[in-house]
Amino acid sequence: MRPLGAQISHMLKDRGVEVIFGIPGVHNQEMYRGIEEAGLTHVLARHEQGAGFMADGYARATGRPGVCYVITGPGLCNIMTPMGQAYSDSVPMVVISSCLDEVAAKRGQLHQMKDQRAAADCVADWSHEARTADAAYQLIDRAFTELQAARPRPKHIQVPIATLQGEAANFPPGMSGDIDSQLLPVSSHVADAAQAILRAKSPLFVFGGGCVSDTGSAPPEFAYVRDLLQRSGAAAFTSYAGRGILPPEHPQNFGSFLGRPSSADIFAKADLLVVFGSELSECDLWRNDIGHDCPLIRVDLEPTVLASGKHTEAQYQQDALSFITQLAETLPSDVAPKWDLEDISQCRKKWRAEVDAERPGILPVIDALRSALPAGTMIYSDMTQFAYAAKEAWDMDLPGHWHHPTGFGTLGYATPAAIGGQIGRLGMPTMAIIGDYGFQYTMQELAVAVELKLPIPIFLWDNEKLGEIEDSMVRAQIAPNAVHQRNPDFVKLAEAFGAHAVKPANLAEMQMAVRAAFDADGPTLVHVSASIGQP
Repeated sequence: MRPLGAQISHMLKDRGVEVIFGIPGVHNQEMYRGIEEAGLTHVLARHEQGAGFMADGYARATGRPGVCYVITGPGLCNIMTPMGQAYSDSVPMVVISSCLDEVAAKRGQLHQMKDQRAAADCVADWSHEARTADAAYQLIDRAFTELQAARPRPKHIQVPIATLQGEAANFPPGMSGDIDSQLLPVSSHVADAAQAILRAKSPLFVFGGGCVSDTGSAPPEFAYVRDLLQRSGAAAFTSYAGRGILPPEHPQNFGSFLGRPSSADIFAKADLLVVFGSELSECDLWRNDIGHDCPLIRVDLEPTVLASGKHTEAQYQQDALSFITQLAETLPSDVAPKWDLEDISQCRKKWRAEVDAERPGILPVIDALRSALPAGTMIYSDMTQFAYAAKEAWDMDLPGHWHHPTGFGTLGYATPAAIGGQIGRLGMPTMAIIGDYGFQYTMQELAVAVELKLPIPIFLWDNEKLGEIEDSMVRAQIAPNAVHQRNPDFVKLAEAFGAHAVKPANLAEMQMAVRAAFDADGPTLVHVSASIGQP
């Protein structure tokens, strides 16, 4: 018998959890009673929003759920932004909070909300209250089971304070082995898709983030993605999240330029479109229509994704990578490309030139930074113009190594997410890319990286304004009178936290600073002025 709060920590350890992100308070302190005894590592964030983003970054780096402990009321409210981001980007996260024992008949309590469970439910896959120890155990196991067996999205469990304090019997034993979460495609489905592809004169594929199943390296299955192009003659795009699935130099690869308006012209030339593991949402296309006028085949685990899209001819609720693997094996042999390879190359050059014209001075910095990074660097980016350009023009050599707050689109993500990512992959290179305004949302989490001596380069892109918003307002003929802010001295600010900091004067100095940061004894803020890439 132990207090339930302690039992929860022991149960999480038993279920494979190693790290908890959070902040203790008088309402959730019982959960902290068992942390050390259970052998869990606790990372003390400076704000619950930072804890949530760290858990997100940890989950994306490791493939394991990021787990957070937060207090009643404001603690849960503060982590709701990361929960919303995790929901949007299909990130496995479990948030466990305390809650008041009674809210209807008793008012004026510390941290009181009218209905905090319902508030969390708006940004989570589900939010439930465990009023008994058995209910807590069942909900924890349900959360971890669903995160393996279905589309991963954040779960919230709240436990009344008195229940956390009460004595509880031990939790039940866990299941042995992992859940086989892949829905293996029926052979007839694969055969049907193969025949449709072989009949097509100009098949076009889209590979999305749902095809990325491994974060440490490219697994053997990714060879089948290349085989699929060679055996089908198709050309392909990747979504931002799917970058790295295809080699950047592959001649049939249009790249991650889905958001270019003229990419719709390419889709209009296809006579068969096959979308693997991608919603093709607004944040992928930045237009209302894909642009195709041909049959569409969708392969996805999410039923709501399967139901979207015009001209949908076939829908397969399957794991995208498993389907690709069997599909490549079904197609008989290599065929000649069915698209003009020179046209593909010219499209990529044209779209890259458009990125350069829209955001002058950024591409030279992107190229210089990319060449300075060690192999296998995992990048966490923020809502900043540098990242917007890089997501199109920065070719990734590995899948699952660039993480961006897509969809929900929150500022302040990159710094704490990179901290969580580095904790999940100690000894491997991890960096953050963030703008001058977004950095100030979560800059306090720099103290966590200093405490833990994490060698993270934090590439701070400083254009001294909300540049993307200014451009949008000008296009809409709105006076941009609320997009300029006075920034602090970022170098002194970082040094005040105990971090290393440098402001390079040119691209060569920037490269040297970034390289050195990976070998430092703590984080390094690399403060880069937007003028550094200008001729």
